[in-house]
Amino acid sequence: MTTQSRTRSSILDRPALKGFFGRIRAAEAAWRQRRALESLDDAALRDIGLTRDEAQAEASRPVWDVPAHWLR
Repeated sequence: MTTQSRTRSSILDRPALKGFFGRIRAAEAAWRQRRALESLDDAALRDIGLTRDEAQAEASRPVWDVPAHWLR
């Protein structure tokens, strides 16, 4: 391992940056999942127990509005 790679990994291991990048990853995951939910047809929504209105409400939430356990 070179000094540069050790420095880079130690910087990314800092709790503040882990929290920041964790939030970015959570927001990206929320965006992808909400777009997928939005694209489901009515039969698929029935299969997972959601109405079209519930799916639209979830899909319209902002990307930073994610469950707290995603941010740990």
